[in-house]
Order: sequence, then structure tokens, then C-alpha cells
Amino acid sequence: MYPGSKNHQYHPVPTLGDRASPLSSPGCFECCIKCLGGVPYASLVATILCFSGVALFCGCGHVALAGTVAILEQHFSTNASDHALLSEVIQLMQYVIYGIASFFFLYGIILLAEGFYTTSAVKELHGEFKTTACGRCISGMFVFLTYVLGVAWLGVFGFSAVPVFMFYNIWSTCEVIKSPQTNGTTGVEQICVDIRQYGIIPWNAFPGKICGSALENICNTNEFYMSYHLFIVACAGAGATVIALLIYMMATTYNYAVLKFKSREDCCTKF
Repeated sequence: MYPGSKNHQYHPVPTLGDRASPLSSPGCFECCIKCLGGVPYASLVATILCFSGVALFCGCGHVALAGTVAILEQHFSTNASDHALLSEVIQLMQYVIYGIASFFFLYGIILLAEGFYTTSAVKELHGEFKTTACGRCISGMFVFLTYVLGVAWLGVFGFSAVPVFMFYNIWSTCEVIKSPQTNGTTGVEQICVDIRQYGIIPWNAFPGKICGSALENICNTNEFYMSYHLFIVACAGAGATVIALLIYMMATTYNYAVLKFKSREDCCTKF
């Protein structure tokens, strides 16, 4: 101790090892990575694809059906009694579309929630868990219902291709009329489209058949153009919904298999 100096206590300088490392405790980034690791990405992709497909099918199909009725009433069936049954069926289909959209909105959310609650994120956030017979039964019910809906939507996808085929035939006939090889010849008025052969209106409907320049005028209307392309988009939406249900099938089947055969082990799915 030097003369004149006051008594001072010695305070050791903390070394690098004594300092708290920022990586010693989990931070926000580590928590985010841990949560993202437990996200059921297959169910999430299927939900987005299902919502998109159902929205396209229901929205475009609803408008396309209304345009189809307008085309039939104005050009192919001038008598209202001839297409009265068709109008009622189309109106019923439009109400069914509302129900389909509401059902799949709820069903997609339920399946997404089921996927989240069968991931490791649930165990890490809420502690250990044990599967029950009720939980396995509900998971099995989702598997069965998803398979049934998948088969049903295969039929819907095939049915939605029928108006596309019908409008394509009309459009291709109009393109033949517009072609330079046919235009200006006497055979133009002999090129016709008989809508009665598709079975959507009875054979006694008048006129039922449109030929030549009158048919070309129908193809140039906004109703025909919009209905044709909207039916194509609706068919694509139905196909996207089928793909989404196939992904749901794989996800729900995998979740049920793990819950069924490994229910006594400390494990959970990440699918």
C-alpha cells in the first residue's frame, strides 16, 4: 500500500468465462425455430390448396351456371316451360355450392387443427401427453371421412368437366365457321350445334339447334366467353381440391397410424 493512499477493496475483473453467454438460455430465435419445427406443413399446404380449390370451384361455378341459363333462355330454348326443370336444377346446384363452401371451410380448419395437435409442438408447449381411445377414434373418423370426400370429389371433378366439354364443342364449331376455308361458302349455314343432344333440354325444345352466323354471334357474346372460361377455372378448382384431399388422406392416415400403434410410447407426429 502506497503512502497517502486510501484503503481500497480489490474487485476482480470478470473474465470472459464468467460473463453470461447470450446462447446459454434460449432466446426468441430458438423458440421460433422450435415452433416452426412442429408445424404440420403437409396439413397446412393441403388446407391452403383446399381453400383455394373450393373457392374457385364454388365462385366460378356459381357465375358460370347463371351465364349458362341466360344463353339457353336467349338462344336455344325460347319457351320457358321447356327448360323449367333445368332452371330449378341449376338453382338447386347454386344453393348446394353455398353449402359446399361452408362445409369445407370448417372441415379444413378442423383438419389443420388436428394436424397441429398431433405434432411435437403440443408436447413441448403443454407438457407430456397420452393418447386416449376417444382421441384415436376421432382421428380414425377423420381418416374415413377424408377418404369418402376424396372419392366424392373425384366424381365432382369428372362432372365439372362435362360443361367444359360442351362449351369447347360449341367454341370449336364457331372456329370452323370463322376459318378462311369455310367463310364465304354456302356450307356455313349447314354447320350447326344441337344443344338437345347433351340432354340438358328436351328434344321438343325450340329452336334447340343454332346454325351458321347465328351460332357465331352466340360465341361472340360476353355470356358465352365468361361462362366458358369460368367453367374451365371451376374444373381446375375441383382438381386442386382433389389433390388437397389426397394430401389430407396421407396426413390423417399417418397421424392415426402413429396414435394407434405407438399410443403407449412418448412420441408424436410431425406430418
